[in-house]
Amino acid sequence: MDKELYIIRHGETDLNKQGIIQGRGIDSDLNNTGREQAAAFYAMYKDVPFDKVYTSALKRTQQTVQQYIDAGLPWEKHPELDELAWGEWEGTQTSEHAIGAFKDMTEKWQGGDYDAHFAGGESPNDVALRLKVIIEIIKSRSDEKLILVCMHGRALRLLLCLFSGKPMSAMYDFPHQNTGLYKVTLTGDTFTITDENNTDHLNNG
Repeated sequence: MDKELYIIRHGETDLNKQGIIQGRGIDSDLNNTGREQAAAFYAMYKDVPFDKVYTSALKRTQQTVQQYIDAGLPWEKHPELDELAWGEWEGTQTSEHAIGAFKDMTEKWQGGDYDAHFAGGESPNDVALRLKVIIEIIKSRSDEKLILVCMHGRALRLLLCLFSGKPMSAMYDFPHQNTGLYKVTLTGDTFTITDENNTDHLNNG
């Protein structure tokens, strides 16, 4: 094993709670629940000797791992880890109309149309292109053996498809909760998912 990645989704935001669509264009803060989730994750994993923490450019990911940053862990933020952009739907309340539109888009993606996207938004292929950039950055840094990554639900699902060699239509095979943990090892050029959506840290209170 050359590297191990701990990859988590950011903590809860008020928009998550209210059913408002976020995406790449909405830079929301964690709410109290999200901060508690982040603190619980830190409490359980603070002694893991991470070499670096990577976040997206959106503050909800930074806030989720802020305790690691405050403790002096080297940190970089990369827009390649940002959430998929939902375009015209960002900032809107979930509704029957929205549910229908997302169902139609989901069917396109599951049918293999990875270029499909909402107006002003991104397709799975768009996100995969930028995720491949950050994958190569992480792979190239041989001195970073143990890495913590905080990112977003949809982008995380697509990243796991890339890691596992599955088609992007398999994104729905990867559940994710706020601060749910995926562990991934890298040996040579082979990524292996060793833990999925682990939320043990949320069950200790």
